[in-house]
Amino acid sequence: MNFIIQLGLFLQTAVQMGTHILLATSGGIMCEKAGNTNLGIEGMMLMGASVGYWAGYTFGSPVIAVLAAGLAGAAGALIYAVITVTLRGNQVVTGLVLTIFGTGVAGFLSKTISSHFLPETISSAFASRAVPGLSRIPVLGTALFVQSIYIYLSIIIAVLLYLYLRFTRWGLNLRSVGENPAAADASGINVTLYKYVHILMGGFLAGLGGAYLSLVFVPRWQENITAGAGWIAVAFIIFSTWNPLQAIAASYAFGALKGLAFKCQNLVVFGHKLIISTQILDMIPYLATIIVLVCMTTRRKKENQSPEALGNPYFREER
Repeated sequence: MNFIIQLGLFLQTAVQMGTHILLATSGGIMCEKAGNTNLGIEGMMLMGASVGYWAGYTFGSPVIAVLAAGLAGAAGALIYAVITVTLRGNQVVTGLVLTIFGTGVAGFLSKTISSHFLPETISSAFASRAVPGLSRIPVLGTALFVQSIYIYLSIIIAVLLYLYLRFTRWGLNLRSVGENPAAADASGINVTLYKYVHILMGGFLAGLGGAYLSLVFVPRWQENITAGAGWIAVAFIIFSTWNPLQAIAASYAFGALKGLAFKCQNLVVFGHKLIISTQILDMIPYLATIIVLVCMTTRRKKENQSPEALGNPYFREER
């Protein structure tokens, strides 16, 4: 019984450690389905984390804090969209510049927000709550149904995104834009509008992912609070084969590896305490990500490939 309880608590921690990755990955999938590679996810997450924290202690409203964080991420995505869609700039360079810009915004705000604490209204709103009945399920009850409302929201977003891409006309149009924008344009789809809308929505989700760290997971402002999570999200877009449901599993697996690294710090083997360098333990989730990505390159099925027009600017005049 004790093992079951410990396993449930471990999986609960894994979900908590992977939620920000899930939100950022979902946003990246939305952007890349429109045919745009956005390497600025890290920057948008930092913007969302810093602005969300500022709004949280300033207004004391969890709704305003979350909306401010999402809009901050969307603002960063708007900069990216104007440069890459309207001005047809290089998507890779623009994404890297956006990351630098977001880091600068967070650094500027940190001078103000680092000395403030979140009010009780924020902490209580995002505290873990048990879902009646479901929370009593062994192992999975603790892992999935004794969580913050923020985590429930992230799962709902990923599921809705999958249904949107797979079963709606707008999702089909979006996939058409990502695969062949010229053909989509010829069929009457407003390619520019679809790109703008979904790039901004992707930025909004990335901002929410950053805000999860500063409002829920920590919750306190720390320098470089994302710790490279945006780059992990970029890798997990490929790892999940642009499928939001697979992104849920990938993100929580990453969280489990992070949690396992903490568990191994006090590992006892045959009555002897095994001391492992914390730096090596911190490498485990990232090393596993690299190994998985290398393995992914061997999967050549069409459904596992990136959108055909990913990374290519669309010139309507060349259609």
